[in-house]
Amino acid sequence: MRRIHPDTHDDPDLAQAYAYPEGRPWLRVNMVASADGAAWLKGLSGGLSSKGDRRVFGVLRGLADVILAGAATVRTEGYGPAKRRPGRQVPPPIAVITRRLDLDLGSPLFTEAESPTIVITCEAAPADRRAAAGRQAEVILAGADRVDMALAVRALRERGLDRILCEGGPRLNAQLAAADLIDELCLSVSPLLVGGTAARILNGESANVGLTLAQVLEEDGVLFNRYVRE
Repeated sequence: MRRIHPDTHDDPDLAQAYAYPEGRPWLRVNMVASADGAAWLKGLSGGLSSKGDRRVFGVLRGLADVILAGAATVRTEGYGPAKRRPGRQVPPPIAVITRRLDLDLGSPLFTEAESPTIVITCEAAPADRRAAAGRQAEVILAGADRVDMALAVRALRERGLDRILCEGGPRLNAQLAAADLIDELCLSVSPLLVGGTAARILNGESANVGLTLAQVLEEDGVLFNRYVRE
């Protein structure tokens, strides 16, 4: 891997390249897309990934305090608990955003997590599912009829989870952008043309968030772009 912006450097230290800013909370979104903007191939993001993308994925998880994902992404991608990374005593917890609580509470994400999984839902969620989730995870209520993203992020930070890594999906990303909560976008661009009906990395609510290109890494034709808020 090599850095090609803002300078050129072979084999950069990825932990240093993706280090969080000191002394402030930060919400980072990490996504992969095709060259024409598709967020998945045949329904899964893994079809767009590469060895370099998987390395960056692991580094970003290792730097985060908590990993945020929507329930649809958790189901589709078959999420399990995060793995312990070098230099960490425990892995970061997974926090799942869900309105309906349509989750497999018997899956490894809930039964094998070293750091207990967090479920963020709303008051309108079915009471029986809330009770069941509460027996397997920490449940946070953030909003009345739907999950309020600002309240969800605030609740995580009140628990000392300041460095939030969001892994999507596109609907969750769009809601975070519309609420003006995204500080950084890490976007891997795969050299593929996909077409079809795949969503973009933001899908749903409109947003207008200005970004500055802070860094570009490259490996095997895949670009690893890091954008930060203007």
